[in-house]
Amino acid sequence: MSTGITITLCILMLMAYVFDITSSKTKIPAVILLLALGYIVKVASLLLHLSIPDLSPILPVLGTVGLILIVLEGALELQLDRSKLPFIRKSMLVALLPMLAISFSLAWAFWYFGDTSFKNALSCAIPFAVISSSIAIPSARNLSKGDRSFVTYESSFSDIFGVLFFNFVTENDHIGTGTWWHFGGQIVLMLVISFVATLALAYFLNSIKHHIKFAPIILIVVLIYFLSKIYHLPALLFILLFGLFLENIDELRHYKFIRRFNPLSFSKEVAKFRELTGEFAFLVRASFFILFGFLLEREEILNPSSMVWAVAITAGIFIFRALFLRLFRLPLNPLLYLAPRGLITILLYLSVPVSKQTDLASKSLLIQVIVLSALVMMLGLMKARSPEDPET
Repeated sequence: MSTGITITLCILMLMAYVFDITSSKTKIPAVILLLALGYIVKVASLLLHLSIPDLSPILPVLGTVGLILIVLEGALELQLDRSKLPFIRKSMLVALLPMLAISFSLAWAFWYFGDTSFKNALSCAIPFAVISSSIAIPSARNLSKGDRSFVTYESSFSDIFGVLFFNFVTENDHIGTGTWWHFGGQIVLMLVISFVATLALAYFLNSIKHHIKFAPIILIVVLIYFLSKIYHLPALLFILLFGLFLENIDELRHYKFIRRFNPLSFSKEVAKFRELTGEFAFLVRASFFILFGFLLEREEILNPSSMVWAVAITAGIFIFRALFLRLFRLPLNPLLYLAPRGLITILLYLSVPVSKQTDLASKSLLIQVIVLSALVMMLGLMKARSPEDPET
């Protein structure tokens, strides 16, 4: 039995790898193929009368670890300098403002047509408003450098803002002045923790000569994330700042303290760490979507009652995106199409407390929005022609 499971897992991961390397040619998002692969495995297991235990508790763990690695992988690709600050500010606003607009608009719809309070409706709406960096970043791999950087910044900020906003809404029954002060204190505390932990991990990476040092760093990063989550701190801020510090230590070399890290040799270590992080991120991301596809039911995918809502939500996502891209004078082609929903959407949806859930925001609606947004991205990238290599 164990031999069969091992062979099956190896085959599935190899197929996921094939999907990943061919997606740039076929323009088919790997997430759709991975979900289909997981569902096919489920059908095959039923036809073969295989007894498989309940795997649903594994899904949130895989998703959270995948989110950590994907944000870290994206941050390790971002190079900062003062000339890029307006670009970063613009990507931050394009991540935040459409997310707020979609969240409140959809919350109003859930409240108006459903039997729930506006606050509970907002908790259910936020997952649909967040761009999934786990899909957007790999899909932007073959775009120009400027477009790729924008997508990486925007989707990473969208994940962070989405998690912050979601936690703020779901964890506070009453929102007042004290709530805002507490929220601000949490962010400040997380920034302090991020500063100390980043310097400690960077020192560890630079000074340890043992042949195994990248895996412990990733484990410590995951540990800090989960410990921060216990105290409801915005842990993704740490992941983003840690990755940005490692990648951009050369920009800080004029500081005497930073020169102790020997930035030249340190950058070589960071390059190795980036490669390993990418490998881990691929394995966890592929496992997550295959498992999610395995847990799907046919009735959830083809549910006609939620399809109208799914089409309307998907249309609203891209209408708001087009408006804000125009507002900030950014090109619609190809950025308009890169607003997929995926891993972070599923994670936040699964985190909605039972007491705050509404029947309108069903699992069927979640799946259909994810698939439709991925299809729009696929069709858009097929016809998109991005400029050769603009920086912004």
